[in-house]
Amino acid sequence: MPNRAREVVERLGRFRRVGLIDLPTPFRKLERLSTALGGPAIYVKRDDLTGLALGGNKSRKLEFIVGDMLVKKADAVVTWGSLQSNWCLQTAAAAREFGIRPVLILFKTYDLEPGLDGNLFLEAILDADIRIRDAEKGKVVRPERAMAVLEETAAELRATGLKPYLVPVGGSLPMGDMTLPLGAVSYVGAFAELLRQAGDAGIRLDAVIHATGSGGTQAGLLVGARALAEGCRVVGISVSNPRGPFSADVLSIARATDDALGLRLDIRPDDVIVLDEYIRKGYGIVDRDVAEVIRLVFQTEGIVLDPVYTAKAMVGLVDLIRKGYFKATDNLVFFHTGGVPALFPNRKIILELLARA
Repeated sequence: MPNRAREVVERLGRFRRVGLIDLPTPFRKLERLSTALGGPAIYVKRDDLTGLALGGNKSRKLEFIVGDMLVKKADAVVTWGSLQSNWCLQTAAAAREFGIRPVLILFKTYDLEPGLDGNLFLEAILDADIRIRDAEKGKVVRPERAMAVLEETAAELRATGLKPYLVPVGGSLPMGDMTLPLGAVSYVGAFAELLRQAGDAGIRLDAVIHATGSGGTQAGLLVGARALAEGCRVVGISVSNPRGPFSADVLSIARATDDALGLRLDIRPDDVIVLDEYIRKGYGIVDRDVAEVIRLVFQTEGIVLDPVYTAKAMVGLVDLIRKGYFKATDNLVFFHTGGVPALFPNRKIILELLARA
């Protein structure tokens, strides 16, 4: 292991961490998809196979965040997300492993058929305390509003003798009881893991492409790339937030992550690449491109994408390749961040869109 990578791994080891997942996650070339698109070589990093609650990128984050909960002796965790939040499911599963009560505030940011399905179904099996709130359709709930609801809930829990730990959606922005960007810290480690796998395969990394929603994954990958692979771009395909304010969030989290690790990288605004044109009609709203790319990747590579995050990121990747955004000689890595349970409550609209194609 090169000295710089060893230093980063040692710095990550200073944080309390619990074992939740199976690492490293798989890394391989998408041969048939690369051929079908006729562009750069596309590889995939399978963080949908982390192993906790059907997998996903939030599981890496929770190894550090649950570690912090245990340090702070919490016996309940309160967080928020959308109605089919992958983050909330994985938080509930991780909390239950350590005897911590999960309380989930779920905002109805998109319309789905009523009833327990997808992530909601699994959260019910976990006996999570689920509290559903109305919200503006197609928009994510701003952290300020969500934290006010979390504070109300925490006061209720404290009155019953519990010690709640408040954590923001995605474990991204340092808020509530999470005073350090622990979610992003975990993705510095994920980038180091990816770089080792690419090095073992003799592959130079030119760009990492992924769905970006709350900013922690992108910030961590960015810090990892700046520390370990200066020429590698990290391209976030936004699924929810406009480029301007969201880029500022990613920059803030990345700088906080750099400070937490003591790497002194001087993260700059132009290091942050957020593309927001693939949000289309809004957060969680499925269109024909999403349905078709789910079928394309499933048929060519046997990999299932979700309709809220990874399919929108893949729509972006396919479009960018066709527009010549990347060089034909580039090696691209698509970071699969999970979310498969959200396919099932969206099955009706996906099948209808595919039938019209």
